[in-house]
Parts: sequence; structure tokens; C-alpha cells
Amino acid sequence: MCPVTRVVIIGGGPGGYEAALVASQLGAQVTLVSAGGLGGSTVLTDCVPSKALIAAAEVVSAAGQGARMGVGQAPTLAVDLGSVNARILALAEAQSSDIARGLANAGVDVIDARATLAGPNEVLIDAADGPRSLAADAVLLATGARPRISPTAQPDGERILTWEQLYTLESLPQRLVVVGSGVTGAEFAGAYRALGSEVVLVSSRDRVLPGEDADAAAVIEDVFARRGITVMPRSRAAAAERSGDGVVVTLDNGERVEGSHCLMAIGSVPNTESLGLDQAGVATDAAGFITVDKVSRTGARGVYAAGDCTGVLMLASVAAMQGRIAMWHALGDSVHPLNLHTVSSTVFTDPEIATVGVTQRDLDEGRVDAVAVRLPLATNARAKMQGIDDGFIKVFAQSGSHTVLGGVVVAPRASELIYPLTLAVENRLTVDQLASTFTIYPSLTGSIAEAARRLHTSS
Repeated sequence: MCPVTRVVIIGGGPGGYEAALVASQLGAQVTLVSAGGLGGSTVLTDCVPSKALIAAAEVVSAAGQGARMGVGQAPTLAVDLGSVNARILALAEAQSSDIARGLANAGVDVIDARATLAGPNEVLIDAADGPRSLAADAVLLATGARPRISPTAQPDGERILTWEQLYTLESLPQRLVVVGSGVTGAEFAGAYRALGSEVVLVSSRDRVLPGEDADAAAVIEDVFARRGITVMPRSRAAAAERSGDGVVVTLDNGERVEGSHCLMAIGSVPNTESLGLDQAGVATDAAGFITVDKVSRTGARGVYAAGDCTGVLMLASVAAMQGRIAMWHALGDSVHPLNLHTVSSTVFTDPEIATVGVTQRDLDEGRVDAVAVRLPLATNARAKMQGIDDGFIKVFAQSGSHTVLGGVVVAPRASELIYPLTLAVENRLTVDQLASTFTIYPSLTGSIAEAARRLHTSS
């Protein structure tokens, strides 16, 4: 039996429920305390709903491609946003129910309640049947994050919205003003434009997606322009307010941008207040994120943290891995520290952007001695067949050893296409090993092998 037997997990998102499954598998007595439904924001209000909305937008986009494929123009689709959103919420609830069944089958005790720390080994819960205390040998905090709210742009759930509130809309916004050009803002801007809304994207930076590969961001900007999205670079929103049946977003230069709705996508804040962190000796940074090491430990003995509340890298996959690592470490199993270098991520625009490993900026600023090859998808036979005009494959290889250090894929389903590059980075494969592996002809993955072949001589 594992030396730690009583595990209490606060939070039911990926960091929490994946940790619970691992701890149960290793023989611990596991209690998961979660208020508001299992799956957390990832399943209920963020990742699953937003990607389901994007999937609906893809159907509309695909229907418009008939003429160029030689099969005639499809009739114009009528988007019933109320029905789209009803399906999205049903999908989220179904996923949450699947998680609940998985935890029940694993023997995890799930309590619907809010919880606070009374110390590093005691959790206080306020459940429907009254408050009580849970003793714990190990505690995992996985309480997630929520949309950042501007005091001058208070969401009302009707016209001024966070990304968690979009799924109550019954009709398509006529003119959607999106404030924020990061991943969330760009994804929703593209999706709502495809569904039929007029979209204005207000960006405080020089370009859309400032945190992504510059070449990839340039592709998305070009696509947005062709599809009629108005991007306002170097424009900071000072306020947003209701105006009759619409909204007015005021920029810091005094310019006013009118719309029917406004989506505020200006980042996230951690759900770490009222957790009793001080009583347990758990430290946070200046922004309120819980400080953890690479095996998810906080500064308090026996207390771990995982997911968005740590601010490490706000991805569901990272949250889940942090939670697993925490339990492997707490329960004495074999564990490897979190390695962010091997994390792949995707921006679900159209086309998608997927990345892994080192970046172009690492090369440009001299932090990595590597070379890169970029191949446009327009020359790929499968891309021609599917009418794909935009996108590319980029592979980075270490000079001398030819080891694959990273890559960028800009393409439809880039989230799937990045996997071979992630395997190569994780396992330190060389470009020759990548290039000598068979690919299907015709296929988009053929361009990954082709880029690797070109790196054989250039690196």
C-alpha cells in the first residue's frame, strides 16, 4: 500500500479529475471536492464548448467551398445559434457525466461543495448536508481560473460578454466587437465570422496572436482580412458599455467602436482567493497564481497544485499532466518533472496553428543553435485536392546533431498533424529518422517528411 493513503483534491477540472484517477489507481483513499460540476471550465464553459462552436463554424465554411471544388454552390445555410448553443451545452453536460462515471468506477468519493484549507493536512468543506472537516495526507489544489473582468467593461451576460457567457445567446450577433487578439479572441473572431456575424477585432498589439509564431500569425491575419474581419491593431479598449440595443467600445484614443455585442477576451485570473492558502502556508505570485515546482509541489508540505490556478501554461493537457505528476510524486510512484519543452498546443482558428518545442524567436534571438525549413502547403498534392491555399509546415533542427527541436503546423486539423513532430521532439529523433519514416501519398503529413529531408542537407 502507498505510504500516503488519504488524498483530498479541490477542483474537478482536468488537473483534479485526472489526479483523482491516478491516486485511486495507486491505492489511495481519494476525495474530490468540486462545486459547479465535474470537468471544470475546460468542459463546462471553455474548451469543450468553444471547440464545439468552432466545429459548427467549420460546417458553414465547408458548405461554401462547393463551387471551387467543381460540385456546385451549396445553398446558403441558416445558422440557428440557439440550436447550436443548445447542442454545445448538451455536449458539455454529457462529457461532465462521462467524467463522473469514470470517477465513480474508480472508487473516488466526489463531493459537490466548496472547500478551503484549514492547514496543510485539513480541508474544510461546506456541503449540502452541512460543513465538515476532511483529514488529508496530501492535498491537491486544482481550482482553475476565470475570465479577467475590466472595471470599465462589466459583463451583463446579454450584450457585454465573457467567453463563458456566449452560450446563452439565442441569435447570432449582427456585429461582434472582440476585445483581445490572443488565442481566445482570435478563435471566437474567426468562428463568429464564419457563422455570419460581422466582426471587429480590437488588438492592443501590433498583430493578431502576438504570442504565436510570427509567420503563422501573418497567415491568420491575411485570412481574417480576406474573410472580412476588421482588425484594429495598436488599439487599446478603455471601456465598453450598453447603448440601446447595442454596445459602444471606447478606445483609449477616444475612438468609439459600435456593435451589437462585445466579447471581452482580455485574459484570465486564478481562482485562488478564499482557499485558505495563508493558513496552509501556500505561496502565490503577485497575480495570485499558486507557486509550484516541476513536480507540482507548493511550499507547504503535502500540498500540491495543478492547472490554471498555477499559471504554468494554461492548457488542459498541462493541467492534467500536472495533476498526474502530483499524485505520482505524493504516492511514491516513478515520476518525471514537467517538461514544457515537449508540450504541443493549438490555436483553433481556421486554419489552425499548432506548435511544439523551440520557436522561431528562440532562433532569431540566439537562444538555440538551430536551423529551420518552412514548406508552404500550397505545393502539397493533398492540399490542392482539398482546396487548401493557406498554411505551412515548419521544422526546427539542431545544428550538427540534426535533432528535431520543434515545429509549427498551420493547416486544417493542425492539432492532429502536430503529433508526429511532438513525438520527434519528445524522443529526440533526428530529421533523418523523421524523413525515413513512411508517409501516405497524398497526405499533408508528407510535407513534414519533406521538410525533414530538406533539413538533412541544410543542418
